Amino acid sequence: MKKRGQKLLVTGTILTGAFVIWTALVQWIDVQPVGPNETNIGFASLNCWFHQLTGVHMTVYTVTDWLSLVPLLICVVFGGIGLVQLIQRRSLFQVDLDLTILGIYYVLVMFAYFIFEMIPVNYRPVLIDGRIEASYPSSTTLLVLCVMPTLNFQVKRRMKSRRMIHAINTLSILFAGFMVTGRMISGVHWLTDIIGAGILSAGLYLIYKSSVLLLEKNINA
Repeated sequence: MKKRGQKLLVTGTILTGAFVIWTALVQWIDVQPVGPNETNIGFASLNCWFHQLTGVHMTVYTVTDWLSLVPLLICVVFGGIGLVQLIQRRSLFQVDLDLTILGIYYVLVMFAYFIFEMIPVNYRPVLIDGRIEASYPSSTTLLVLCVMPTLNFQVKRRMKSRRMIHAINTLSILFAGFMVTGRMISGVHWLTDIIGAGILSAGLYLIYKSSVLLLEKNINA
């Protein structure tokens, strides 16, 4: 368990570092004023090719936008479980460790979600309601890929029914796949925005999972 946690931590750290490098590359390589109002976009040739390939589908954008409430609801559910434990046990230190770490993880994800909304790296390939909006990394993709794996992880730890575990895990994987594919083909993000969100979310999730495994191992040692 300890070795597995250490491997996950190293992998998660490497992926998070890879996201930093990818973000730098997005701002340095093949930067051209190809966005709306001639905004500069990195990897312009690749991004423009993919954008022309998919086109713009605002219905898909709207559907995936509303469905992004699902991972937010999952955050609320686990937050509620932690709150109930806090009230019943009357101490934050008595709340399940994995839930406490999960709460910290969700706060970090939300911080990343909002920080990139305020500090634009790339702008969307289309105007939204006549306005230019930040596009990197895809915040919806980041939210979905950070939260849905934690649902699978927690369900395996807290449920005994294998059928329910399998059903929930299958639905969460299908949901995440639909959301990422939907954001890619909707045409409201550049391809590099989706890739960046995938790298960052994988790194953050593995760091969360490794933290749970390592800290529980230390406590039980």
